[in-house]
Parts: sequence; structure tokens; C-alpha cells
Amino acid sequence: MAHIKEPEGIDFLIQSPPLTEKERKEISELIKKMKSKTPLSTRINKKRKTKREIAE
Repeated sequence: MAHIKEPEGIDFLIQSPPLTEKERKEISELIKKMKSKTPLSTRINKKRKTKREIAE
């Protein structure tokens, strides 16, 4: 892989401010809601298809 130089005057470093306690709770609640919508069996048993299954 080649190294990509940063263009002049552009900084690719991202520094986000720390989350407040309220923001952390909101994010946690959102994650819980999203996980509750997806059945546990779907999240755990995601089986990769073999090449033969894909070809069929």
C-alpha cells in the first residue's frame, strides 16, 4: 500500500470532545434499542456461506 500524503492545509487527525454523562446514557439507550430489534439468534448465528452455497 502506498502512503497518502496530507494535502497542504488539511489535517486528517480527528479529535472529538469527550462525551457528557447525558450523551453516554443516550448512546447506550440507542444501542440497547437497536439490539432489541434484532433477534439474538440472528446476531449470534450469522453463518458465512460457502462458495458452493453462493454458486447455487
